[in-house]
Amino acid sequence: MRVLMTGGGTGGHVNPAIAIADTIRAKEPDSEIAFVGTSHGIENKLVPQAGYPLHHIEIRGLRRSLSPQNIKTAFMVLTSVSKAKKLIKEFKPDIVIGTGGYACYPALKAASLLGIPTALHESNAIPGVAVRMLQGAVDRIFINFEESRASLKYPERAIRVGNPLRMTPGDISYEDAREELGIAHHHRSYLPSCGGSTGAEQVNFAMLDLMKGYISKHPDILHVHATGAVEYEATKKMFEEAGLDKYPNIKLLEYIYDMPKQMAAADVVIARAGSMTLSELALDGKACILIPSPNVTANHQYKNAKVLADRGAAVLIEEKQITPEIMENAVSGLLDDTERRSAMQNAIRSLAVTDAKERIYEECVKLIAEKKK
Repeated sequence: MRVLMTGGGTGGHVNPAIAIADTIRAKEPDSEIAFVGTSHGIENKLVPQAGYPLHHIEIRGLRRSLSPQNIKTAFMVLTSVSKAKKLIKEFKPDIVIGTGGYACYPALKAASLLGIPTALHESNAIPGVAVRMLQGAVDRIFINFEESRASLKYPERAIRVGNPLRMTPGDISYEDAREELGIAHHHRSYLPSCGGSTGAEQVNFAMLDLMKGYISKHPDILHVHATGAVEYEATKKMFEEAGLDKYPNIKLLEYIYDMPKQMAAADVVIARAGSMTLSELALDGKACILIPSPNVTANHQYKNAKVLADRGAAVLIEEKQITPEIMENAVSGLLDDTERRSAMQNAIRSLAVTDAKERIYEECVKLIAEKKK
């Protein structure tokens, strides 16, 4: 199989593409797979690390406010499709697969115009700009949330497959993870929290308040918080000034590198509401408190979290709602109520799709065969 993968800008777009590519390569080792992205996205780091060639076609998103830059962007959209056509004619893919972000527009649009099979994955509950622009052109729209179908003009093209994850949580049991991390014999409950790889100031403030007002008084709870790289030094200073470094059950990190193991050991997780994070939580069946980022396009993290909260699969707290009392009640309400926590675990686990990558591969094989008829 010859495959062009496209998508970029954030890890949430690039990592699913790599997961799909890895699955195709595992199923068909002689496959030729290449990626298309921009020269400035995170794909330039992640794709080469994964061992795939990366082609650049420059494009950028429209600004929300009226701006002369939008005129240049519109011109780039037109020229980028022409450049993508040239690349496609040279590479001769059997299929072009996109995973979102404005970087995927040129290759998918060009492939559809050339009659090449096309598929686009949408990980969020409310379809993003790429899907809204391309849904009339692509052959398949792979969705993570069933709720996404109602927002599509062409719902008949949608297939729910879940989110393709590069690492599959669930490889280690709750008991084994707690034993390996040294939690089992020292703490009743484990609460990891994070606000993203770069950091989230308001989440960090909320976790410091939680540590001071609640966790410090409950030595049976181990709380580990990852601040993110940008916020680490400032948060660490406040952490130490508050004397929190003196509590053995409270730890502050820049980043949690072994997240699958940490998540496996967790009783409750506090996190943002990016679609990949939610998919990992669902696969692991973890009770969670979600604090959606308000600084994302179309407020999609809130909409993701709302889907889970409406099904009893998560506690949703918006940043503007956070107070020490609300956060403390949310944490204690889950850690102290075994029945409620178990019900939430069952609810979120019911949303998990364990074979997303395989489903996508099989649907792509079917699509290629259909288009050849």
